[in-house]
Amino acid sequence: MIRLTLRQLRTEAALVCALLALLAIVLVITGIHLEQVGHAFETTCHATATCGTAADPVLALDQGLQTMVPGLALVAPLLLGLFVAAPLIGRELETGTFRLAWTQSVTRGRWLAVKLGLVGLGSVAASALLTWLLDWWQGPLDTANRNRFDPLVFSFHGVVPVGYAAFAFALGLAAGVLLRRTVAAIALTLLGFVVARIAVTSWLRPRLAAPLHGSLSFLAAHPTLEVQAPGNAFGLAPPAVNIPDAWIYSTAVVDRAGYTPTPAYLLHACPALRTILDQGPASVPPTAVHACIQRLSTTFHTLVTYQPAARFWPFQWAETGIFVAAALVLCAAACWWLRRRYG
Repeated sequence: MIRLTLRQLRTEAALVCALLALLAIVLVITGIHLEQVGHAFETTCHATATCGTAADPVLALDQGLQTMVPGLALVAPLLLGLFVAAPLIGRELETGTFRLAWTQSVTRGRWLAVKLGLVGLGSVAASALLTWLLDWWQGPLDTANRNRFDPLVFSFHGVVPVGYAAFAFALGLAAGVLLRRTVAAIALTLLGFVVARIAVTSWLRPRLAAPLHGSLSFLAAHPTLEVQAPGNAFGLAPPAVNIPDAWIYSTAVVDRAGYTPTPAYLLHACPALRTILDQGPASVPPTAVHACIQRLSTTFHTLVTYQPAARFWPFQWAETGIFVAAALVLCAAACWWLRRRYG
């Protein structure tokens, strides 16, 4: 049974191995160069105390790969579910070839166990290898960007891509068992995976832990004044706060009681804001802008809601556990349905 399964999937396995080998060669060559450039920059900037202001040269290297690597990490688990898992059993049920195996002293349990164990674990192992390779290559860029907790960047780091791969495989397998049509199983797998990823990223992940709240002085967060005018009202634009490797939910200008300044108060405390809104910051003398910032800083501060960098790995393991648990449930459901339908 194992030999038969390997023969059935030899083309797909050879293609995956070839692509992994080619990608490894490219990433190792370019990754070593990225590490060398990044290390040289860190040595120089620490010696000159310019690490916070100087541009890291690694960000200008291999622009094509910098675009491709995140996309590859995000789409690889989906491709696994679409073109390996969905046809794995769905095609055999569709064409009826499963009957031949079941009449050759191969039990249904053994037939399914080989499919799940050999192909499923092999696929997840290949995904883990790809994740480790991409994570290593991305290291110097993570050091430069310091945004690993960003919702998009988070999805192709650490261990969570392995959870995505396990879920995509189980979803494709279950879709094939349920629908018994390869094309329909592929379509259902695509829809289910995309919906699950969006739901977890936008709804569940922000709720895995209560965010922290930090306070910054108004002077530190507002080196200059920027205003926005939604509708007929206007107010201070939220500042762009940078906390290394943290996930910032929101920033807001509030007073000690947590209230945001009203347009009327802003105009009273700082008439220059109306000129900035109508004619732009360049129309107001720097001394007037500075006086305005000083006046507002006596009453307001910047409230930052965020997940700290220290929670990166707890979030990684929690989300991986969610997808692995869903994969186990899908595999169990597929086994139950196969035995019930063809028992």
